[in-house]
Order: sequence, then structure tokens, then C-alpha cells
Amino acid sequence: MRVHIATDHAGFELKEFLVPQLQSAGYEVVDHGSDVYDSLDDYPTTCIPCAEAVAADPGSLGIVLGGSGNGEQISANKVAGIRSILAWNKETAQLGREHNNANVISIGARMHQPEEALEFVLAFLETPFSGDPRHQRRIDLISAYEEQR
Repeated sequence: MRVHIATDHAGFELKEFLVPQLQSAGYEVVDHGSDVYDSLDDYPTTCIPCAEAVAADPGSLGIVLGGSGNGEQISANKVAGIRSILAWNKETAQLGREHNNANVISIGARMHQPEEALEFVLAFLETPFSGDPRHQRRIDLISAYEEQR
């Protein structure tokens, strides 16, 4: 599976931890930056291209990282076709896939230890969408609204 990842300065160390872990687990990781630590960078410049790549790459998933994960999730969700969740534990990561068919996970690097964040990411990547008709109906309602804009 191809996994797109992006961060700003606040999640840079976490991204540097996650990329080799994911590669070792067999994932093809596409790094959308930041490529170097820059305390003045802005998360939309990396998170939006990451989300665009996920939207353009069927079957892929994405990871956006920042201090709290909030701005990164908001940025990703501005891209048509993206359903980004903010995960703060393993269960929210799994539910985002099972119930919402989320295709991007956002994590606050300042909120979690690297090993804990890796657990969330792996749970997200390994959990399939349930396909339950009530969940699909809700996703379809969101998509219909998105298409009207």
C-alpha cells in the first residue's frame, strides 16, 4: 500500500521516526515534506499536497502531522475527496477507517510519544472500511454536499 505523509516543524521528528518504521513494515511511503526542520514553516504547504496526492491515488492513504494535528486535519479536509480524522488513540484511528472510510489520519506530535503514534498509524492503515450501509449512506451524503460546492 502507498502511504503519503506530510508534516510541519512540530511533527518533523515524528515523521522521521514513522517513515522508516512504515517502510520496514512493507509500506511504500511518499514523503511530501517538510524535508528539513524549519521552525517557521506552515503546515498547509505540505499537508494540502499530501491530501491531493491521496485523492489522486486510489487505494492510498495519508498521514498528516503537526503539533496538535488540528490544523493539519483541517487543511487535508479542504481537498475534495478527503476524509481526514484526528486520532488520539488506537480506537479513534480504527473507527475512522471502519465507520468513515477515512483516507487521511492526523496526529498531534506534541500530544503523543512516537511509539504511541505508530500504534495509531498502523491501526489506521490495517483497518478496513466496514462497508456497513448506514456508514456508506453517511459518506455518500458528505460526498454529495462536497460535489455541490
